[in-house]
Amino acid sequence: MPEYASATQLSQRKAAERDALEYPFDVPREAGAVTLVAPGVYWARMPMPMALDHINVYLLDDGDGWYLVDTGLNTDVSKACWRQLAEQQFPGQPLKGVICTHFHYDHAGLASWLMREFDAPLYMTHGEYFTMRALASSNAVVKEESQRAFFARAGMPLEQFQRMSRAHRKDPFVPDFPPSFIRLREGCRLRIGGREWQVVIGEGHSPEHACLYAPDEAILLAGDQVLPGISSNVMVSDVEPEANPLDNWLLSLQKLLTLCPDTLVLPAHGPVFRGLHIRVRQLEAHHGRQLDLLLERAEQGEAFTAYQAMGWLFQRELKSFELILGLGETLAHLSYLCQSGRMSRVTDTGGLDSYQAC
Repeated sequence: MPEYASATQLSQRKAAERDALEYPFDVPREAGAVTLVAPGVYWARMPMPMALDHINVYLLDDGDGWYLVDTGLNTDVSKACWRQLAEQQFPGQPLKGVICTHFHYDHAGLASWLMREFDAPLYMTHGEYFTMRALASSNAVVKEESQRAFFARAGMPLEQFQRMSRAHRKDPFVPDFPPSFIRLREGCRLRIGGREWQVVIGEGHSPEHACLYAPDEAILLAGDQVLPGISSNVMVSDVEPEANPLDNWLLSLQKLLTLCPDTLVLPAHGPVFRGLHIRVRQLEAHHGRQLDLLLERAEQGEAFTAYQAMGWLFQRELKSFELILGLGETLAHLSYLCQSGRMSRVTDTGGLDSYQAC
């Protein structure tokens, strides 16, 4: 049987990965506070009432106005933080643009409100905007039926799916969708505060994630495409059940390796850091270990479901929303192995998928 890393080994590995990066700035002290990380670039944090307890947002000074990057959750606390930031950092100046790296609601949940509150346009990629719009306007009954079949095929017991679905229906943060946007494309440039930001598109974590890179100063507004302390969720969902998002994400990491090694990375979660290439290699190694674990299990000869495999990749109890992410990420690794010819998927007469070595 494959050997699992112990809790001590995991802790030591995380500490070594953390220590390999450089953290040149102090974290903003509290909601509404900012840290200047480059001329005209301010780092702030929005609180989130969940295990991942914050999102980093960034304010860009354009001289006669300002732009923001990512919004925080659709909560009254986040709204109050934005009003405070506007009054303290840019009193009397207009917000010239709301830039959302991708559609996830901690990044775009307040886009509609900010557009109305500050009379500002939204900047997003086509894939992210229309994914957000489709999810916000989808029929909940149809979505639940689709998810029930999808998770049953992966081996999740019906009772667990029902508990997870009930918890998900109570999600208080789902926003309305913004009515319009200005499209960001790969390679297009935004000139803000005398600095030119180049759009770098990534895939895997979301359909068309936009990072902003200032090549003259090697600054990367990274969103969720590369994070210092955790690996971004890469998942297969019922919307695109035959997707191979892990392959897309690993290719996107290769794109980041073409940027300056000493790039100052401004992530959506965790501290601002230097060591982009080091972190990319750490993330590649993490997913390599996950893939190896699944292959070792398969080589034992017994077929298994994605739900069983999730218990090997995530050796702790997952809460309701974490189950969606955990099973989706397990399916992403299994899809990667199947589409690369190292494993195969077999569907039985009852519609249950199982996986085995080729």
